[in-house]
Amino acid sequence: MTQPPANRSERPWFLALLASLAAIGPLAIDLYLPALPAIGHDLGASAAKVQWSVTAFLAGFSLGMLFYGPISDRYGRRPVLLTGLAVFFLASIGCLLARSAEELIVARFLQAAGGGAASVLSRAIVRDVYPGMEAIRKLSLMAMVTALAPLLAPLIGSQILHWSNWRGTFAALLLWGASSLVLARRFLPETMPPSHRQHVRLASAFAAYAGILRDAPALGLLLTGGMSFAAMFAYITASPHVLIEHYGFSSTAYALVFSSNATGILLANYLNSRLVHRLGAVPLIGLGAVAGVVATSMLLILFVLDLDVRFALFFLFMGVVVTGLLGANCVGLLMHRFPANAGAAAALFGASQFGFGVLASASVGVLPGANGLPMAEAMLVADLLALLGFFLYRRHGEGEPRGSSSLR
Repeated sequence: MTQPPANRSERPWFLALLASLAAIGPLAIDLYLPALPAIGHDLGASAAKVQWSVTAFLAGFSLGMLFYGPISDRYGRRPVLLTGLAVFFLASIGCLLARSAEELIVARFLQAAGGGAASVLSRAIVRDVYPGMEAIRKLSLMAMVTALAPLLAPLIGSQILHWSNWRGTFAALLLWGASSLVLARRFLPETMPPSHRQHVRLASAFAAYAGILRDAPALGLLLTGGMSFAAMFAYITASPHVLIEHYGFSSTAYALVFSSNATGILLANYLNSRLVHRLGAVPLIGLGAVAGVVATSMLLILFVLDLDVRFALFFLFMGVVVTGLLGANCVGLLMHRFPANAGAAAALFGASQFGFGVLASASVGVLPGANGLPMAEAMLVADLLALLGFFLYRRHGEGEPRGSSSLR
């Protein structure tokens, strides 16, 4: 099969299916988090060892994306996507049946390696099917679903634990993987025509990474999108300690703050999908990058002055939700810049987000400060680097893709 007919790509279910595939990663990361203590108790493992299953997933997810992107540029989206979903499904069985923490860690790595295909190729398929600025708008709508996943997944995981044990969370992921595999096999055609891949060598597909990394505008987009995501990772890592342990928020109050921020990201993605045709992707990236620096600067000042934390919540909200103005726009422009290697470009973007996110998460633990200072410092540094990336793109970039033209 080749590029889908227009009436198929215009149907709501087509984008909904792609969004559900993109949500596999966040869902698989967050769904089982409430079960971590129970896993350690049942498998006789320390909390630190069980936490390695989270680290293994992040590593496998990033490496999986880097592997599948170029492969799909050479062999097409459909067979690579189905293979990745099959790996995710089989590894989910391994997670479900794990008898030790070591088995779980290995299975989680393989599960993530398979899930990485769904994350990167759902974006690449959008770029294959939709022209110009419309692709960025569709990526924003998809990002609304991936923003919902971290909000709903821990709640769903907690409910599963009420009627099952920790293995129930992996049974849910197994069902999600199975349904995704069936639906993708039934409804997703090949979106990359043979004429665009038949002359691509596998070695040159992987070598595309070097070409992307040597390109100054591409580095700017990777830095902007990745560092904005890193600022959010710093917030996710540090906010429970800052708000619950230091400032005495109840678990309910913290959940409300977390939910409002996640809702803000969703709304920012929705606004981006509505405004990108009118204002353009580049101005919206600039707005988001500047707003992030302003918000996290104010956040740092408020923590330095040790004022009432309630004053900081607004700027924390603003510092987090700007990711909704950056992610879809940056990856859309990056794939537009490398049309022959869109899979590799999307993979490198996703891997940079998680790679920078892990660095930001680790930095929170080593920066000095008793209240929210380490979190604010890490967020501000990340947002400053994101703004630097935007300036790099503006200096060397080629501008906006046209809404009526194909990205190919």
